[in-house]
Amino acid sequence: MAQLVIGPLLRHVDEESATIWVETSEPCAVTVRAGEARSEERTFTVHGHHYALVDVTVPDPPFSDGRGVPYRVELDGEIVWPLPGMPPSTIRPLTALRRLVFGTCRTSVPHDDPYVRTHGVDVLRAYGLRLMESGERPDLMIMLGDQVYADEPSPGMREFIAARRSGGPEEVVDFEEYAELYRRAWSDPPVRWLMATVPTLMMFDDHDIRDDWNTSAAWRERMAGVPWWRRRIVSGLGAYYVYQHLGNLTAGERAADPVLAALKAGDGGAALDAFAVRADAEPASTRWSYRRDIGSSRLIMLDSRCDRVLTPGARRIIDDAQRAWLEESVAGDVDHLLVGSSLPVLLPMGIHHVESWNEAVCDGAWGRQAARWGERLRRFLDLEHWAAFRGSFEHLARLLADIASGGRGRPPATVLLLSGDVHYSYLASVRPRRGRKRNGLREDEQNGERSGTRGRIHQIVCSPIRNPLSRTLRLANVVASFAVAGPLGRLLALAARLPGPPIRWRLAAGPWFQNALATVDLTPDTATVTWRTHDAELGSVRLP
Repeated sequence: MAQLVIGPLLRHVDEESATIWVETSEPCAVTVRAGEARSEERTFTVHGHHYALVDVTVPDPPFSDGRGVPYRVELDGEIVWPLPGMPPSTIRPLTALRRLVFGTCRTSVPHDDPYVRTHGVDVLRAYGLRLMESGERPDLMIMLGDQVYADEPSPGMREFIAARRSGGPEEVVDFEEYAELYRRAWSDPPVRWLMATVPTLMMFDDHDIRDDWNTSAAWRERMAGVPWWRRRIVSGLGAYYVYQHLGNLTAGERAADPVLAALKAGDGGAALDAFAVRADAEPASTRWSYRRDIGSSRLIMLDSRCDRVLTPGARRIIDDAQRAWLEESVAGDVDHLLVGSSLPVLLPMGIHHVESWNEAVCDGAWGRQAARWGERLRRFLDLEHWAAFRGSFEHLARLLADIASGGRGRPPATVLLLSGDVHYSYLASVRPRRGRKRNGLREDEQNGERSGTRGRIHQIVCSPIRNPLSRTLRLANVVASFAVAGPLGRLLALAARLPGPPIRWRLAAGPWFQNALATVDLTPDTATVTWRTHDAELGSVRLP
């Protein structure tokens, strides 16, 4: 009899339907029942693993107490979800975005004392336990990078790898190992229940593939010479497509996807591998980014890893096609514009200057010898955020400032950048520019509605969910990011003759280095962000 291997995961949800993703132990019919609604799909097989995405209509009226309609999952007619002793998993239409939670960087190690001492409490697991008891439900959960650590597997995962092969690295290499990695990440009962109950959207970062993925052309050249790398990148992108990307898509987008059509036709994985090869070699062939309108809010999830242009002198964190797509996607009348990027756009100002300086050096600002040294420094210090792709940073900064100031219509109440990666959490807020005085008033004061609108842009960073820096690395980050980098970064930027960034910002809250999840509460006019550990609030700020 077929069993659930992973899931169910509640993925894309809109006003009318919800997508349930599952992995099963063998081919079968997967049925989802929610109230009077019933939908069924046959599994498709990829490299010996079996998956289904079932779109079920959200019943109307959907709920009376705000929690939604309970649903159940059947495999070949046998009920496999919900599990005994767990609260029901529910579905409700997503008509407005009032509350979302997000975080990044979660290692999947056991929860006993030795691992709690080294990795801290799993905040995602703790959050699931809290929701089980409270009954509250956020509208959306965003997992914004490093859902799995393919390059830093847990001891149990290393044992699994060693039992399969004697050669190669102590890292995940092929699709089978990725499948086990995801199973371990998403099978803990409270996490499993949480992901079955709260709609979840995802985006990758480097550890989903490998640390420093696509930092530079030199990094790609070095990895191309590693014997197992081709199998790793093909398997990593293929696994991301199946385990994360497909659930981000609407039913219509999936229906138009030729790769999924081939898999459902019995391809077995060849089409997926060919797709992954092309996505790595020709990033412009695939768009991992996506946009969702939820009530009066718009969410744009940006791929800031796979789509990079790494040519020295013409580096871009997103290519021209995605840049045009982004410009089109931000246009519109919304109350809140949210942009998810696994990498922070607004770093501590000193670090921003250091990364911009390093790009200039790598591109020859100080000569060829310094350029070679700069490339090594870029990889060694992970100088690869938006600031290290200055053209892309300036384009995004000007675009968002234009949106926030009303240059493209009614400005949103807030422009919120959601990010992680850096293993500490903070809030950075763009400073309103002070215009010249005329007739006793500054120009920004004369502009009425546009006054101070640049202050509506905020960078919210939440990292990690479970992978804290050691005390030594925390101290090193505080010194490097918030002490040394400030004056040093300004001096280096001046020495490289770099112009100042088109916007200015300041750290308004944080940094915090504990494991955490961030909650963003939205009203038509305001946003409030709160960072919480497993048992305490770190900080809360009302925006703008």
